[in-house]
Amino acid sequence: MRVLVAEDEKMMADAIGEGLRDNALAVDVVYDGAAALERCCGTAYDVVVLDRGLPVVHGDEVCRTLAADRPATRILLLTAASVVADRVSGLELGADDYLPKPFAFTELVARVRSLGRRSRPAVPPVLERAGVGLDPARHRVVRGDRLISLTKKEFIVLEELLRADGAVVSAEDLLETAWDEHINPFTNVVRVTMTSLRRKLGEPSVIETVSGVGYRIP
Repeated sequence: MRVLVAEDEKMMADAIGEGLRDNALAVDVVYDGAAALERCCGTAYDVVVLDRGLPVVHGDEVCRTLAADRPATRILLLTAASVVADRVSGLELGADDYLPKPFAFTELVARVRSLGRRSRPAVPPVLERAGVGLDPARHRVVRGDRLISLTKKEFIVLEELLRADGAVVSAEDLLETAWDEHINPFTNVVRVTMTSLRRKLGEPSVIETVSGVGYRIP
């Protein structure tokens, strides 16, 4: 899941971003509304965590624009206002959910995950292909009758390959989904992760490399 955090209080924005990354989400952070709109023009975010009082371009205008131009992106508004009228007006702008400050971080994570599920097409409770089963809800992977322990990044990469349903997934797409903007685009982290994932899944290998294109589970 790819998340954009747009919050003008830098310490809070960075803390939210780091906390979401600790929960296995790929997160970018910006500090004003113009930067938020610019990022959303080039990246298909699943969820935008949007402070309503952003500078440069107000959060209301960002919300209105994203709701019109990026309908698949879910918007979680953050605001210091807690009266009903403010919540209603935020939802009328096109936001999908609303969270007043201060908030419990566990609630923020739960709301982001809930919105992220709504931003994607429905998938089977368990993804299965080539004898590999992945249960996103239970964070569980099996091959045959063998339970396989994966790191967070390995799990996300495998999930994306299974979601592709036999189609090729590029290294660039995997970087965008499993990592974030701070990753070096020329890194070999995808290849290293893929090597580790193949080793853990065992023989015969189920992940195929399509030279110059990417990876797939045929």
